[in-house]
Amino acid sequence: FYNMPNVFKGFKCDCPKPFRGKICERGIRRCKKGICGHGECVLTSKPPFFECKCKLPFLAPDCQKTAVCEPNPCKNGGKCTKDGMNFECLCPKGFSGQFCHVGPDDCYNVEDEGESYRGNVSETDDGDECLFWNSHFILQKGTDPFNDFEDDDGLGPHNYCRNPDGDKKPWCFIRMGQKLLWDFCDIRKCVKPTGPVKPSTRPHSDQQFATCGKTQPKKAITRIYGGLKAIPGAQPWQLSLQVRPQGSIHSYRHICGAVLISSCWALTAGHCIEPKHQMQVVGGGLSLGKDEPTEQTIDVEKAIRHENYRETPAAVYNDIALLKLKGANGRCANESQFVRVACLPDGVFPDGTECTISGWGATEHSLYGSSNLLDAQVMLINQESCSDAEVYGTVLDTSMFCAGHMQGGVDSCQGDSGGPLTCNKQGTHVLYGIVSWGDQCGRQNKPGVYTRVSHFNNWIKSKIQAA
Repeated sequence: FYNMPNVFKGFKCDCPKPFRGKICERGIRRCKKGICGHGECVLTSKPPFFECKCKLPFLAPDCQKTAVCEPNPCKNGGKCTKDGMNFECLCPKGFSGQFCHVGPDDCYNVEDEGESYRGNVSETDDGDECLFWNSHFILQKGTDPFNDFEDDDGLGPHNYCRNPDGDKKPWCFIRMGQKLLWDFCDIRKCVKPTGPVKPSTRPHSDQQFATCGKTQPKKAITRIYGGLKAIPGAQPWQLSLQVRPQGSIHSYRHICGAVLISSCWALTAGHCIEPKHQMQVVGGGLSLGKDEPTEQTIDVEKAIRHENYRETPAAVYNDIALLKLKGANGRCANESQFVRVACLPDGVFPDGTECTISGWGATEHSLYGSSNLLDAQVMLINQESCSDAEVYGTVLDTSMFCAGHMQGGVDSCQGDSGGPLTCNKQGTHVLYGIVSWGDQCGRQNKPGVYTRVSHFNNWIKSKIQAA
C-alpha cells in the first residue's frame, strides 16, 4: 500500500537510427552472447565498435584458444609458472597484482579520497576482477564510452580502479552473473599526501544552513550508475528514520525516509510515526547497515503528527509529521557537503514537471528494498487526471498530488515512505512532496500519491514556532 512506483515509463519516443527502446536508450547490439568466448566484450569508437578483452590464458581476438605463459603475461619482470591450464605470476619485490602490474608506489591519496588516483589496481577488496569501464555490461544504453569516459576522472577503456564520484576511496564495477555490482578496491593508502589538500567543505559555524535546496555532489555521473549507486551529496536532505521499542536495547531499524528542513527539524509521512518507540534519524549516508564517515545520527526528541491525520482503506489523509531533533544551543544536524536542508515550497510547479524521489525502498514491509540509496525521476500529474474514476476517483483531496506515469511500469519500487519529492527551480531543490501512498507498485492508472507540502506550510511554521 505504501510502496511507490519506479516510473520511467508512460510515453513514446520517436528514435533516430540506429537507436531504439523506450527512451532511445539502445543502440545496435555489438556484443552478442558468446562473441568473446572466455572474455569480456567492450565497446569501442571505431569499427567493428567492439573488442574482446580475454581472460588469460585465452587469447585474442575471440578468447577461444589458449596458451599458458606464452607469451609471458607477467609485467615488470614477473615469472610465469604453469599449473595445468592455470598460471601464476611470481612478482619481483615490491610488485603485486595478478600480472605484477601494481608497482611499489601504487597507492591512493587519502586527502582527496583517491580522486587523483591513476594507478593500476584492478581488483576489489574481495579479490574480484574489475570490469572495463567501457564494458558492454555497464554501457547497455548505447553510451559512447569515449565521449563520456575519457575524461579528467581517469575513466577510459581500462579496468583500473578510480573514484570519479567522490566516494571514500577508489572503486570499480564487478559482474556477478547477470547482476552489475560495485565494490571498493584493494588499494593501500599513501603514507604521505601526493597532492594538494582539499579545502574543507564544512561551512563556517555562523553559516550553518544559511541556504536551502543546494547540492554539492562531487560529480553528477548518473550516466554510469543508472540507479545502481547514488551520488554522494546529491540528496543531502535525505534522512533514514529509524525506530526501536521504548527502553529497548535492540538495534534501530530503518522504517521510512525523512527530509531535513532545518538543523533541528525534519519532515516525514504521518503513517511513519510509531507510538511507544524511540526514534532517530541518520543523514549523510548512502548505505543502510554500514557506518560511513559522512553520516550524522541524531535522536528524535519529539514527533508531531498532523492532528487530522487519518487512514482509510482507500487513502491516507493529512499524511505529514514533524520531527523535532535533539541537540544543544539550537544546533542538531551540522551542515556538510552530505547533510543539507531542502527548501519549503512557495508556489506551484506546472503539471509535467520532472522531479526527483529518493529512498532506500527498504522497510519491514518490503522484501525487495535496497541497502543503497536510490533515486528516480517522476513527472507531476494533473490533479483532474489523477481524480478520474479509473485512477483514484474522489479519494484524493487538495492535500495530495500524483506523480509518475499513468501507464505504470513493472520495475521494482524505488520510493520510500516519508522521503522527499523535490523539484528543481533555477538550481534550487524545493521539497514539493512527501512520499505517501499508492495502490501497490507500478500499476497502470495507479501512480504514486504524495503529500502536498505547500498545503501544510502554515501548519509547519506554527508547530516549529510553538515548540
